[in-house]
Amino acid sequence: MRRREYGRLRRDAQAGFTLLEVLVALGVLALTMGAVIKAVGGYTANQAYLRDRTLAVWVARNVLVEQQLENAWPKVGEFKGTTEMGKREWRWLARVTQTEEAELRRLDVEVQTIDADTEQPLAVLSGFLRQPPPDEGNKDNASAF
Repeated sequence: MRRREYGRLRRDAQAGFTLLEVLVALGVLALTMGAVIKAVGGYTANQAYLRDRTLAVWVARNVLVEQQLENAWPKVGEFKGTTEMGKREWRWLARVTQTEEAELRRLDVEVQTIDADTEQPLAVLSGFLRQPPPDEGNKDNASAF
């Protein structure tokens, strides 16, 4: 009976992990943590890109709406400017082109950050401008007759 008790005590003393098992577990943990860190880094970069792209679309919408509200008939060609949104400076370029309809012009707005190192815009938005009536101010006078 003593022999059985001795064998049980000896097995209990060896119940821990061997050095090789610990090294393998650390290797697996290191690979897993590397993958997690890479995924979080990619997520963070994607969030920054989506934030910038959203702000660029808002800038383009503002330029387009300002042109529509001016109720002017812009010349065919390009005009550009800068604006601030989201605590950043943005550069925009608007191209006015004539459509097949004589009273309609197309406006394409491209937006990128001021410090962009590429020519690729973050956002491109298109809209249409109609030619204002020739004499909007005299509508009331014309209806008096």
